[in-house]
Amino acid sequence: MADGTQNQTEAKGPLNGVRIIDLTQFVLGPYATQTLGDLGADVIKVEEPGGDRQRKDGKPPNLKEMGPSFIALNRNKRSVALDLKSEDGKAALRALVLTGDIFIHNMRPSAIARLGFSYEDVKAIKPDIVYVEAMGYAEEGPYAGLQAFDDLIQSASGACSLNQLVNPEAELRPLPSIIADKTCGLFATIATLAALRHKEQTGEGQYVAVPMLETFTGFLMAEHLYNQTFVPPTGNYGHTTTITPYRKPYATKDGFMTVLPANNIQSARFMELGGLPGAYESERFLSKQGGKARVAEYYAMMEEASLAYSTETWLELCAANSIPAMRANTIHDIFEDPQLKETLFETRELETEGAYRAMRPGLRFSKTPATIRREPPQIGRDTAEVLAEVGLKVPTTQAG
Repeated sequence: MADGTQNQTEAKGPLNGVRIIDLTQFVLGPYATQTLGDLGADVIKVEEPGGDRQRKDGKPPNLKEMGPSFIALNRNKRSVALDLKSEDGKAALRALVLTGDIFIHNMRPSAIARLGFSYEDVKAIKPDIVYVEAMGYAEEGPYAGLQAFDDLIQSASGACSLNQLVNPEAELRPLPSIIADKTCGLFATIATLAALRHKEQTGEGQYVAVPMLETFTGFLMAEHLYNQTFVPPTGNYGHTTTITPYRKPYATKDGFMTVLPANNIQSARFMELGGLPGAYESERFLSKQGGKARVAEYYAMMEEASLAYSTETWLELCAANSIPAMRANTIHDIFEDPQLKETLFETRELETEGAYRAMRPGLRFSKTPATIRREPPQIGRDTAEVLAEVGLKVPTTQAG
């Protein structure tokens, strides 16, 4: 709804009744708090009067105030604009803290402390608060307190070198996604839920740190530490199935698909359907000397067979023969994917920006559905409403 009010008031997510005081900006924190908002939490997004700096990322229609990145990361939130450098703004935030279950930010610890909202400060206001602080680096290490952004974390974690596990000549390059921020945002969500569980059981709040480098490196190395896991190592870094150069979609008559046979029976059947019967017994395959040569020939035959039909025909044939397969969309195809059209994308309306594509929450709950209840907010859209809930008016320095 254009006014930002709840459009599914009957839907109560699993976090209904939980209030989050959200001082996050950019990607990591907003992704975490949007996820919590999708689950039903009341997310109070506290912004500077000029707004979250992520609002200006991308090209909004008619140069309005909400760009595409902000819209993708800030649904199910109420925006309260407060000048936290003013005494009125600080007093308003302290009043909001008294009503909150969770206080979350991704400022550097020194910056939040200067504003007067470190963990000790907030705990003094609300002793049972769950205080979640996302920072670049764990406090115990020499990088503590340094600035951190996605590219810096991808660099330090080894992510920029992952392509070299496939092609040793590849240059160092971040993965083309803000993946460190989003991954750490999910870990911040997990940590928040765990701390809430502890609070339910004991009545105690606590301080929760989400250091990006340690969290993201652990995420990446879950498979890629591989044979370096042992002391002494038994082999190299890199999960072998993941880094093979043959791990790619195959061309069909009209597009691409990925085929992942679970065994030789399935792959032989795929090649037979594609016009290469008895592939494993063929002279073409058996004449190859050594395992590597036969692996290369196997993939060459799979690629040749895939050209026999269109993607749609192949998907039907693979389903009928219990061969795991899926179309390989380019980023330009996703709006037309039949599954995603049905389950993910919907067109919604914003008062200032007009129609936009929303991506529905992916999680499914039978009793407490995750829903889009509020559109992404204009700066300070809900300031008067939220402050009235705690008995305050909009500070005179910000009124009008």
